[in-house]
Amino acid sequence: MIFAAIAAACVSAPAFAQDAAPFTGPRAGVTLGYDKIGGEEGVAYGVSAGYDLALAPRITGGVEVSLGDTTIDDTGLDVSRDLAASLRLGFVATPRVLAFGKVGYATTRFETAGVGVGFEGVRFGGGLEFAATPNTYISAEYQRTEYEQNLGGRDAAMVGVGFRF
Repeated sequence: MIFAAIAAACVSAPAFAQDAAPFTGPRAGVTLGYDKIGGEEGVAYGVSAGYDLALAPRITGGVEVSLGDTTIDDTGLDVSRDLAASLRLGFVATPRVLAFGKVGYATTRFETAGVGVGFEGVRFGGGLEFAATPNTYISAEYQRTEYEQNLGGRDAAMVGVGFRF
């Protein structure tokens, strides 16, 4: 009985990996997109890195960290240095398309009149990742960040390109 369970686990594990193959392992990429904070609009850009695992057939889970900046610098407010750490959960819609959602922590630096303050918040969003080749992907996603102290939110529509190792 125990040997049958071990054999079933060994046989099913490669099936998990095969279903989610282009969307597992370490990855790193660059992002660019539209950014809006408190009525001000600009261009956001940055880098991201993560690691994804096959959790079940067609289901992936992983972690992601990102570092970004934005061109929003209007009416004395300069928004800069955006750091985030998120958990991702994905569904392999086709062998080359992953639909994912994410939620995590973000901290952003706001500067006004030469004084800088970091605000923390919750970042959530979702998007699609397309496996252009076995090691290259193109992504599109929406991100929303809700900051502490009723500061308001931030919306970003990002596209990216990256590599899996």
